[in-house]
Amino acid sequence: MLGKKVLVAGAGKSGIAASKLLARNNEKVILFDENKKGELDEDKISENFADNIKGNIEIILGDISDDIISDCEFMVISPGIPTDNEFATRVKNVGLRIISEIELAYLYEKGEVLAITGTNGKTTTTSLVGEIMKAHNENTYVVGNIGIPYTQVADETTEDSITVAEISSFQLETIEKFKPHISAVLNITPDHIDRHHTFENYADCKMDIAKNQTEDDYIVLNYDDPETIKRAGLDNVNVVLFSRLKHLDEGVYVDRDDVVIRKDNVITKVLSLNDIQLLGTHNVENILAAVAITYYAGVPIKTIEKVCTEFKGVEHRIEYVRTVNGVKYYNDSKGTNPDAAIKGIKAMTTTTFLIGGGYDKGVGFDEWIEAFDAKVKYLVLIGQTAKTIATCAKNHGFNSIMFMDSLEEAVDFCYKNAKPDDAVLLSPACASWGMFKNYEERGNLFKEYVMKLEE
Repeated sequence: MLGKKVLVAGAGKSGIAASKLLARNNEKVILFDENKKGELDEDKISENFADNIKGNIEIILGDISDDIISDCEFMVISPGIPTDNEFATRVKNVGLRIISEIELAYLYEKGEVLAITGTNGKTTTTSLVGEIMKAHNENTYVVGNIGIPYTQVADETTEDSITVAEISSFQLETIEKFKPHISAVLNITPDHIDRHHTFENYADCKMDIAKNQTEDDYIVLNYDDPETIKRAGLDNVNVVLFSRLKHLDEGVYVDRDDVVIRKDNVITKVLSLNDIQLLGTHNVENILAAVAITYYAGVPIKTIEKVCTEFKGVEHRIEYVRTVNGVKYYNDSKGTNPDAAIKGIKAMTTTTFLIGGGYDKGVGFDEWIEAFDAKVKYLVLIGQTAKTIATCAKNHGFNSIMFMDSLEEAVDFCYKNAKPDDAVLLSPACASWGMFKNYEERGNLFKEYVMKLEE
């Protein structure tokens, strides 16, 4: 299909999935990682590939020559590698174009794509849309940041299949032809400034999800989010709005306790919010977005209602873990930025011991601290950002702060000090890198520690 060799940068989950896709379609692949032999195990990487495709994949670790790079057609970059780092810049200077894994997957896509991005709510919304679409069309794939790389299944798709994809700004940096039939931007708040350098760059990447869409396609946007709605003046695609706060002339919104769709001046009830199982107003927004996406994808109202009311949410997002001695423990490890963590603390209905801190992505914490609203009893801090967050909290008059060396110590402090009817919430407002492989590992360890607590 592609002809020449393809360079794949990054030998992690994403790069391996991309290499497999290419190799099983008889393309020659060079899988490269800057980590040297010894830091990475070539034999262990090779174990990921079946014998019938190993001959199509060459693994190079540590360094790669310009001659090898220039012999390739293009490079597929893993989302964790910045497009302006030294190696990516070198590849561009050699003359190779760089594409993302989702762009590569899209080259093999045969069906319809529904793509969801935004700073927060992507995983919950993607999961819910995936469940609705599966109830409507069993030939549905749910992929992307949600755990299954798009490249893992792209060549299995058919003309009748639906691909529901959670898409990050990192992946959108290097798309060329990627074109979902329905896209969604749930919200845009500061995040990953360390990667994108400015908020405008970050926001532009998010909106690029619609750049190849046409008048036959739809983009779903959050009317209540100021940064999203001010970018809603798109003339290449049909804009569908959703709102938790306002009755719209057209779109999906909340009318009293009901989610309704207004189209061509006809108002149709979809479901009652009294029947949903998700916690927090942010999840109402996720449901509104999912309703809009699936309705315009042709799913009957009854199917949308049934799945939405049965849906219990996703792991690591304000996930109830256990009650110990009258104290409820919640895992919100997916709260990897302040805006997501604000939603976590707002979802709490009792006084709360809040565990926060982690990797520094270059964002501020003022709004998160302000959202405590007398609800937080103790802020228990871990990780690289602990001192920065503490200084910010003290500047806002909040002084009930404890520093811990590990997540396990943080859980133990909460266990010894929380009283019946308190809550303990892991909602870090930071990425997990440095202390954990990812937010899933952080959340799983939190749950493991909580499950060990004695009654």
